[in-house]
Amino acid sequence: MNINLHKYDLPENIILGNVIAIDTEAMGLNNIRDRLCVIQISDNKGDIHVIHFPTPNFECKILRKILSDKDVLKIMHYARFDIAILQHYLKIRIDNIFCTKIASKLTRTYTDNHSLRHLCDDLLNVKLSKQETCSDWGAENLTPEQINYAANDVIHLHKLMDILKVRLKREKRLKIAEGCFKFIPTRAQLDILGWGEEIISH
Repeated sequence: MNINLHKYDLPENIILGNVIAIDTEAMGLNNIRDRLCVIQISDNKGDIHVIHFPTPNFECKILRKILSDKDVLKIMHYARFDIAILQHYLKIRIDNIFCTKIASKLTRTYTDNHSLRHLCDDLLNVKLSKQETCSDWGAENLTPEQINYAANDVIHLHKLMDILKVRLKREKRLKIAEGCFKFIPTRAQLDILGWGEEIISH
């Protein structure tokens, strides 16, 4: 695993390929109140790019171009949160998504545990530490522990997607999963606008 740390944007000559894994870190779980602080990206070769925003400067032209590219598949775990905070702060629309949490819920119906930690443990026999979850991601400089934590949250997503795709096909649920994935940007926009679950409730 090769980890590269950047501030505010990716370098202009970056080549990530057409399938990337993405995660975010913020000051909290309210994607309007708690600002975006880190975006971590993994390509399919094992290179990790951790982009740190110590202040709320989200011009990031290279990053915005890559994330808004409809030809690039973005793998995320619980994409609803990540898409909402990315669309809110970067002011872009993000499409072409694979959410490992949705795929897990559609295929691993034998369990109620669909966190990234449980997925990695069950499908990859990998133990993830979540110790840095509640640390200060808006600090001027990230600690080595934070950088490593951020990297570990994306490095396994490619393998998880491959396994979950096989299971979605096996259970004949790939099309319903794809329908869910296509709805995520709209669901995220509803979250940003203040509508929770009540928008589709009775």
